Amino acid sequence: MADPHPADSGTADSGTTESSTTESNTFVQRLDAGPVICAEGFLFELEKRGYLSAGEFVPEVALEFPDALKALHVDFQRAGSDVVEAFTYNGHREKMRVIGKEDLLEPLNRSALRIAREVADAVPGNLVAGNISNSNIWDPADTARQAEVRGMFEEMVGWASEEGADLIIGETFYFAGEAIAAAEIAKASGLPVVLTLAPMAFQEMADEVGIVETAQRLEQLGVDVVGLNCFRGPETMMPWLEKIRAGVSCHVGALPVPYRTTQDEPTFFNLTDERATVPSPHGRTFPTALDPLYTNRYEIGAFAKEAYDLGVNYLGVCCGATPMHIREVAEAVGRTTDASRFSERMQNHFMYGSNERLAENVVALGDRA
Repeated sequence: MADPHPADSGTADSGTTESSTTESNTFVQRLDAGPVICAEGFLFELEKRGYLSAGEFVPEVALEFPDALKALHVDFQRAGSDVVEAFTYNGHREKMRVIGKEDLLEPLNRSALRIAREVADAVPGNLVAGNISNSNIWDPADTARQAEVRGMFEEMVGWASEEGADLIIGETFYFAGEAIAAAEIAKASGLPVVLTLAPMAFQEMADEVGIVETAQRLEQLGVDVVGLNCFRGPETMMPWLEKIRAGVSCHVGALPVPYRTTQDEPTFFNLTDERATVPSPHGRTFPTALDPLYTNRYEIGAFAKEAYDLGVNYLGVCCGATPMHIREVAEAVGRTTDASRFSERMQNHFMYGSNERLAENVVALGDRA
């Protein structure tokens, strides 16, 4: 098995500048010293709060309701997130074309980055991450498409650099080629890079490249953290996480979705809910009828502890995450957060508690309630 707490992040590109090497080394040193927590999953949570449409999942909230986005960032920050990730997931040129709002692309990105900066600056040590992600148009056989995706990544990484991001997160890549392209462009910024993969149910990348092989290639490109995010819940992410941890020397990241995926249903795209009396009108639980399939908070905490003990120091939760889940991750690895003030105190519950002031006749109802 690779050293679970490596001292460096692999070989940097020959063109890396001294200052960018220092930034990456500082980020890696922080990971060497202990867990770094990153909240993701803004799409689902803001959709539930009524600020964007399921299906489209375009982060216009950064322009239309900046206070709502800021409030969510603050809630995740209080729960223990060290990284304020700019909400630009799906905020790329192709997605903006789909909804006919390409003219809002740059303003949306810059607004999201500035909101993240404002929130991060309120807590010493917090980091701002620029974000690039799956384009959903990558085609392994179409070089023109690949060039188009590279262009989208380049402009988003450029805006993140100009707005003072501390690192770049590339996430939710299910094509190996697209992940590699994202890594190359992110590394060219000179900033530290986190790159996480999201394998679908067929147990390899969508261009038939191995998952571990892809992670190893990303490490060779000088990525500081490689790993997995989204699509898979704790049960189906952990086996691949173990393989990646054993296969690379750099730091590893793990950000599952908080849903009970299984070997038969490895991702949240194909989860079924046989007990639903009213099925979703589009015929599947993803993304709007997943609620009964949530993991509980203790399962997320147990996953975080297992991953951390495995040597995974970059931790979080993706789509479906709430601040409560992030608090569970933080507390599972020994952190006390601002939100820990409100961690459960069941000893004072009127019917299930142990406080001596509780009425015995009411407590006695607990087993029959």
